[in-house]
Amino acid sequence: MPFIDVQGKLGIDVDKWLLLQSGKQPYRQAARCHAFEKEWVECSSGIGQIRARKECKLEYEDFNECMHRTKTFMRLEAVQNQKKKLEKEGKYKAPDRSKEENQP
Repeated sequence: MPFIDVQGKLGIDVDKWLLLQSGKQPYRQAARCHAFEKEWVECSSGIGQIRARKECKLEYEDFNECMHRTKTFMRLEAVQNQKKKLEKEGKYKAPDRSKEENQP
């Protein structure tokens, strides 16, 4: 325990950046990835870092995907590339959204 509580006196909390989803949320609702983080923490707690990397790899990958959405964006990019390819070949035509019939 430190002799001087600098964080407390300045009103900052450095620990909240360690576990992003476990921090205080507005309106006391659970954060988007809270469930994935909870599963990962429950799996990896008490078994050590080396074992946790092997045994909790799936939980960590799920949590990481929820936070960063890398696989989702890669899939979206693949769909957009396929759409552009079909448009070039003339097999697909995007709907015209400039007409008033498509407005809500």
